[in-house]
Amino acid sequence: MIDTSAAFDQNTLEYDNWFEKHKTAYQSELLAVQQAIPKNKKGIEIGVGTGRFAKPLNIKFGVEPSENMAQVAEQRGIKVIKTVAENLPLENETFDFALMVTTVCFLSDIPKAFKEVHRILKPKGEMILAIIDKNSELGKKYEKEKLSNKFYQDAHFHSTEEITELLKQAHFEKFEYWQTLTQKNEKEIEQPISGYGKGSFVVIKAQKKNGK
Repeated sequence: MIDTSAAFDQNTLEYDNWFEKHKTAYQSELLAVQQAIPKNKKGIEIGVGTGRFAKPLNIKFGVEPSENMAQVAEQRGIKVIKTVAENLPLENETFDFALMVTTVCFLSDIPKAFKEVHRILKPKGEMILAIIDKNSELGKKYEKEKLSNKFYQDAHFHSTEEITELLKQAHFEKFEYWQTLTQKNEKEIEQPISGYGKGSFVVIKAQKKNGK
């Protein structure tokens, strides 16, 4: 299993500061993710990072392999389990929903991780994923600059269709999509729109199949 957490461990503050430097993009992303989060339900963020999404979305639990990132998330009041998505030391059917924000591109075994998430979700539980679509403008830019970016060197970007297919294989259904970052203008916070194909940042929501 590839350890992609080293870059995040060594550059935690630089990573966390990105959200301050790119406030409008961050707020646009947060608004898009917010559309998918069920109200008053027990959730967990896998790849919680420094808690930049879990905290404002009121998610109390997180999973994070990077020691230093987990520490910052804990300072933000999140209970963090230090492990990887492919191996969750959690009971079956524990959570109403699980969130992954730009985490899937770092997973070493996506089917295994999705299977684990499926296992820890309650019946009809929901998986919510946010990705940078590889076919979008930003996705192409990140792919091109990958080798010179300490955070994305080991990333593997995917299209919305690819992730949808992998979720179907993991026994998820009832898909919903939201998108944002449709323009180059980073000066304004964007209101998310449904669907995908226009925005670089795509949120996918799917429900655990009954009896699977």
